[in-house]
Amino acid sequence: MTAGFVGRRGLILAAIALLAAAIIGYVAWQRLSGGGLPSGFASGNGRIEAVAIDISAKVAGRIGDILVNEGDFVTAGQELARMDTAQLRAQLRQAEAEQRRAEIGVETATSFVRQREAEKRAAEATIGQRRADNDATQRQLSRSIPLAHANTIPQSVLDNDRAAAESTAAGLAAAEAQLAAADAAISAAQASVVDAGAAVDAAAAAIEAIQVSIDDSTLRAPRDGRVQFRVAQPGEVVAAGGRVLNMVDLSDVYMTFFLPTAEAGRVAIGTEVRLVLDAAPQWVVPASVRFVADVAQFTPKTVETEEERQKLMFRVRAQVPKELLQRYIQYVKTGLPGMAYVRLDPEAQWPEFLSTNLVQ
Repeated sequence: MTAGFVGRRGLILAAIALLAAAIIGYVAWQRLSGGGLPSGFASGNGRIEAVAIDISAKVAGRIGDILVNEGDFVTAGQELARMDTAQLRAQLRQAEAEQRRAEIGVETATSFVRQREAEKRAAEATIGQRRADNDATQRQLSRSIPLAHANTIPQSVLDNDRAAAESTAAGLAAAEAQLAAADAAISAAQASVVDAGAAVDAAAAAIEAIQVSIDDSTLRAPRDGRVQFRVAQPGEVVAAGGRVLNMVDLSDVYMTFFLPTAEAGRVAIGTEVRLVLDAAPQWVVPASVRFVADVAQFTPKTVETEEERQKLMFRVRAQVPKELLQRYIQYVKTGLPGMAYVRLDPEAQWPEFLSTNLVQ
């Protein structure tokens, strides 16, 4: 009899335990599924997501080293990988040599300008001399002509004075031609200086471009985030724009979920949302609506009746505040499923399970 009583008592306790488990499971299911929500609220299943960023090589080349592993948390500006820069550094040395050659060319062209200017000054001095000689012979000729007509001097003297005047006139013309040539030579030399200076600028620009490529060969994190994938490995050759790593921007985290037509139509940008993740159901994460799709994601074959139109589901994105993410950035992980609860009525009071343990 005692054994029978003990057996019945065990059965009763087991039944009570099963009932309690069923109640707890039902409550949890109600909480996670949104059942039992007061009016003015809606809920949907979702998953934590973040903006993915590809870390790519700017120029084609071989990967020298990758400094992070999948799952590592990285900060903005941190070195993630280095490309092999041996070829770029050889190009840099070549460009620097071209720059030095161009600078020497500027000096040479400048010396040519000085030389041509000296030649011009010599031509100007020669012109002065030739002009004085020409003036003297012209005056002598002008005196000899009347004297020769008066038979005061022999005809040969007149002929000699006339030849001397013509000779000095020709010398003056030759000196003036030399001056014009000197001017042209100066212009050519000055053009050479400009050309050599342009060569210096071109070499400097080439050096700058190569240096930028060398700097870009060190791949850095553009934002704070977490490495998702190593797309390539050290030693592999990638094309320009080839992906090396993929990371997620943990400053831009959101949950995407879906609401039916009647509820999605009441959601405004900025509407308050609270998220409960399966991995940490004891915590409630605040968020706000930042996007509502203008096209239904799940569309029945026909939407001719009101009942069918109510089946349309619209994608909604709830953004987690950036300042909250910054405080807990080391703990943020993407891909976690959970529930999103949307307050459709601004006057509605959040239920107790969404008001306690709110992450601040």
